[in-house]
Amino acid sequence: MKKILLPLIAIAFTFSSANAQEKWSLEKCINYAKEHNIDLQLRKLDAEVQANNTKQSKFALLPNLNGSTRYDFSYGRTLKADNTYGDLNTQSGSVGLSANVTLFEGFQKYNSIKKNELDLQAYLQDVEKAKEDLALNITSSYLNILFNKELLYIAQEKLKVTKLQIKRTEALVEAGTLPKGTLMEQNAQAAREELEVVNASNDLDLALLDLAQLLDLEKPADFDISVPELPVLNATRSMVDPESVFINALEFRPEIKAAKYRLESSEKGLILAKGQRSPRLTMSGYWGSSYSKDFPEYGLDVNGDPAIIREEMRLSDQLSNRENKMFGFNLSIPIFNGGQVNRNIANAKIDINRSKLNMENRKNGLRKEIQQAHANAKAAMNRYFSSETAVSSTEEAFRYTEEKFNLGLVNSVDYNQEKNNLFQAKSILLQAKYEYIFRTKILDFYNGIEIKL
Repeated sequence: MKKILLPLIAIAFTFSSANAQEKWSLEKCINYAKEHNIDLQLRKLDAEVQANNTKQSKFALLPNLNGSTRYDFSYGRTLKADNTYGDLNTQSGSVGLSANVTLFEGFQKYNSIKKNELDLQAYLQDVEKAKEDLALNITSSYLNILFNKELLYIAQEKLKVTKLQIKRTEALVEAGTLPKGTLMEQNAQAAREELEVVNASNDLDLALLDLAQLLDLEKPADFDISVPELPVLNATRSMVDPESVFINALEFRPEIKAAKYRLESSEKGLILAKGQRSPRLTMSGYWGSSYSKDFPEYGLDVNGDPAIIREEMRLSDQLSNRENKMFGFNLSIPIFNGGQVNRNIANAKIDINRSKLNMENRKNGLRKEIQQAHANAKAAMNRYFSSETAVSSTEEAFRYTEEKFNLGLVNSVDYNQEKNNLFQAKSILLQAKYEYIFRTKILDFYNGIEIKL
């Protein structure tokens, strides 16, 4: 039994460890955020409220039907059935149904439905815009983690080179080729570089925490990302023209669509405001009846004279005998209402102008964003390839200095300075690399290309 249990426990432990250390891809981060981000959920709730408003405006086309009932208890002196006053405790009740339907009101309800539908589409585009902004923020944080991972690797490689050089220096010092002070300087340099490794590790932890918090994860300590195969960067890649990107973006960008829907909605608002000048024709109907506990039933006595034959008429007979029905039409023609309709029309025209300006503002903002994204991508590309050339030349200079240092022709200060120059150049190249990737992704994003690594 023990031979069976031990492997099972080991497998279960391995499986749970694998789950705890599961690495997140960029796509998984974006999809998770779309499902769990609270700000995005609030945007969706706003859209749901507007969807309910749209449904309600459609139901407003249906007739109104309302029922009513009441039951009363009366005490004190009152006129009795025999036409005399006396103390009487009585009970009475009534039931009724009323219906009302609008036959014409200047197509107000129809236009209200259209306006609400346009508002709903605008809200849905706001949700899409929030999703895209969230995806961009996650991509930025994701690339920042990748950058810090490579920065940590560079710091570790730098320390590794220094430790190897310490071993060579120890041999040279023992051989009398280099003074003992050189070894001390190398050890001090190693201590400084160990601190750089610690700082780089801390920066990586903070970058992981930033993304975990952006995803609203409950246990950010277990969070880590997978390292994707990054796109090949080459100088022959041509940058798309920003104006063509802008023209293309006008067709699908959610903020532009939302502005268009709101402009169309404001135009419907003007039609609604003008519709208030139209006559309103409604049809209504009513049915009702009542009951009184002390309502007698009259009839004829043996002599043929009117008389009370029952002190209280039956409920069914009262409801039938006291039934009341009504059916009619009502035409309301607006003549003067303190200028309210005219003010509503004027305000609706102002809303149209505001929506037009908002549309232009969104277009101008989008054009500026695309122009800036293009300029940033182009500058990042130039910075990356310049940094790549700088690293290549700095590597040659360090290799030459290292050979001279091993021969005792260069002191440790110059050697460390040249090594620092090399790894500084590599850090700058690394930063330029991820900036280039991010900037091109933003430009692709404005061109309708999904964000992927």
